[in-house]
Amino acid sequence: MSLYKEIVTKAVIGKGKKYFKDNYTLEAENSPTTILGCWVINHKFKGYKTGNKIGVNGSFDVNIWYSYDKDSKTMVATKKIDYSDYLNVKVKDNADLNDETDIIVKPLKQPSCSSVSINDSNINFDIEKELGVEIVGETKVKIAVEEDEDPWDEIVDEVDDKVIKDIDNSVDEEYIK
Repeated sequence: MSLYKEIVTKAVIGKGKKYFKDNYTLEAENSPTTILGCWVINHKFKGYKTGNKIGVNGSFDVNIWYSYDKDSKTMVATKKIDYSDYLNVKVKDNADLNDETDIIVKPLKQPSCSSVSINDSNINFDIEKELGVEIVGETKVKIAVEEDEDPWDEIVDEVDDKVIKDIDNSVDEEYIK
């Protein structure tokens, strides 16, 4: 007959991902002629719970390399972008978000520039990113417990008195001399 016991442990009680595409504008110091490159660096973020939702505050730096003065000179325009995104992550099996709940945020796709265009002296660009969120909290697991313990196996030595005598007789006590 089996009994059931409950184990309280930490486990993933909610998991989800969300894709973001946002448009930004950067005012260039000089009137750009051509966009030569765009890269995103220094992505930092932190997740937290807010009511029944998960919030993510983060930032990254965008560097846009462009030419100006009829493609005769180049410059890099930079902008730090702060963001606050909210995700509605479903929690499994009536679990509660409480103060002991851990929020783990992972970038499934780092922020990257997907398109750039010039509008007078402004540079418009799109940034794409995908964030994954895991909610880790306390949960209960039921396991079946067997009352009957497995029997112990008897360990039998294969050495008997005859083997011990043979070993004693074969030892040469004068070996080291």
